[in-house]
Amino acid sequence: MARSAAPPLLSLQDISLTFGGAALLEGAELFLFEGERLCLVGRNGSGKSTLLKIAAGMIEPDRGTRRLKPGTTLRYLEQEPDLTGYTTTRAYAEAGLAPGDDPHRVSLLLQALGLTGDEDPALVSGGEARRAALARALAPDPDILLLDEPTNHLDLPAIEWLERSLAASRAALVLISHDRRFLTKLTQRTLWLDRGATRRLEKGFGAFETWRDEQLELEAEAQHKLDRKIAAEEDWLRYGVTARRRRNQRRLGALHALRQQRREARSAGGQVVMAAAMAATSGKRILEAKGLSKAFDGRRVVADLDLVLQRGDRLGIAGPNGSGKTTLIKLLTGMLEADAGGLTLGKRLELVSLDQRRESLDPGRSLADTLTDGRGDRVAVGDQQRHVISYMKDFLFQPEQAGTPISRLSGGERGRLALAVALARPSNMLVLDEPTNDLDLETLDLLEDLFAGYRGTVILVSHDRAFLDSIVTSLLVPAPELGEGRWLEYVGGYSDMLAQRGTPSVPKPAKPKAKPQRDVCAPPPRSAGKAKLTFKEKHALATLHERIETLEKQVSRLRERMTDPDLYARDPAAFQKSVADLARAEAALSASEEEWLRLELRREEAESQ
Repeated sequence: MARSAAPPLLSLQDISLTFGGAALLEGAELFLFEGERLCLVGRNGSGKSTLLKIAAGMIEPDRGTRRLKPGTTLRYLEQEPDLTGYTTTRAYAEAGLAPGDDPHRVSLLLQALGLTGDEDPALVSGGEARRAALARALAPDPDILLLDEPTNHLDLPAIEWLERSLAASRAALVLISHDRRFLTKLTQRTLWLDRGATRRLEKGFGAFETWRDEQLELEAEAQHKLDRKIAAEEDWLRYGVTARRRRNQRRLGALHALRQQRREARSAGGQVVMAAAMAATSGKRILEAKGLSKAFDGRRVVADLDLVLQRGDRLGIAGPNGSGKTTLIKLLTGMLEADAGGLTLGKRLELVSLDQRRESLDPGRSLADTLTDGRGDRVAVGDQQRHVISYMKDFLFQPEQAGTPISRLSGGERGRLALAVALARPSNMLVLDEPTNDLDLETLDLLEDLFAGYRGTVILVSHDRAFLDSIVTSLLVPAPELGEGRWLEYVGGYSDMLAQRGTPSVPKPAKPKAKPQRDVCAPPPRSAGKAKLTFKEKHALATLHERIETLEKQVSRLRERMTDPDLYARDPAAFQKSVADLARAEAALSASEEEWLRLELRREEAESQ
């Protein structure tokens, strides 16, 4: 590893740790140099958090050495910070300061993170506790920051603030995160924890997928060669050992050694098998909302929302915490009654939902009972009956975990279990509130594949920008500049929304998206000569005709209303609203027409290859 002569700030060498008879870490290593930004990646349960705790000096390994350069300041952010014993969030954050540190910096960080510092730790939400813990970690301006899932429970504005803060920080970083955009933007090196051992890539997270796949292909090829050699030696054993010569005995010993090597070869981890049980096809129109409004304690959360959702649409909802995303989902699915406006749901809807906090999971119930609903050893997956152990394995649970209480599962395991329960129920509409929380990168990839093949409709709330870009066909975001409780819909994903958003009140026409840096778990880029449409583009092309027709009718209706010469004198507020609505409708129509033309040209180009 080519490096300067300066020693690392932090080093872990030959780290091994065993839990419950199974080796979690075997000879793992980590080297962190001054100013370096390293991401630590691996499957859920691979030991990433444990290795980070060893690096922080919180866990003593069975074997290996930890060295921290003298005089180096280190701060560690755990996944679930404990604020017990502190009177306020400010007191908790200030407890991380060293003698001589500026306490004023704590106040500035808390304010930037949306906290006053006077919050009672016993009453704060998970997101507020995480923000206080971030202020505590960042306040001393340490030499090393070890951050375990720092974006968990944070909304998009807070995630983007954290990105900017860490980019400007002098600290050396080790990051564990499922947020691929976050890792791609911040990291320079990648450490892959795989089956107890570590492999280092001298590039950031954006290059990880290609490198990882190459490593696994080389490993599979080596394993195949070993299997072939064993088969050849076994064939010789059956026909050639009878002579009992010394040479043959050596060959027999070599065969035994090969078999031992095969037994000791580290097999790759299992893979989640995801498939959604499908119900009968729903009607073409899923829902139509007209002037939908809802307020709580005088505060409007949703105001005058008009929305049409067709079969097969993938609607994303994004925005700051507290903006009303969960309320909006409940309004659109009829689970919450609106104060004003109307909602019409389509025919033959079979809805399955996944709540953000996994509250549908009873912590005292076992994993198997949760899947079978306490009825024997069979799971109803659509119209099929599966043995619970077989279905558990699809989601990477071991047979011995069948009796494990939900309370003892990790965050990632609870996330996979919630998905297993939801996907077993027949549906033609999925409503998912933060489904990516605590899932590892490979599972996120498979979840994206699931959505791509799902024949129903999806409503998705997420703070994961890469996931939104990959999945949704349109995105609803708060538009407070238009008034309290107002929401705007943009065609495309999160990056498309940023590209379209120009002036605060009127979305600009969509522009062809620049080719992004390839994220982990994204499909390989297509060659220029075979620029096939993606699933999302095909869906958009198939549905844009109806959207354009709807927008044309809306523009025509608003223009006709504007021809009333007495409208302004009679109702100035209604006149101003009509002007704004017309501007938005015309902009959306222009964007849709440009998007249709772009996609149609792409389709013709692809078909001409």
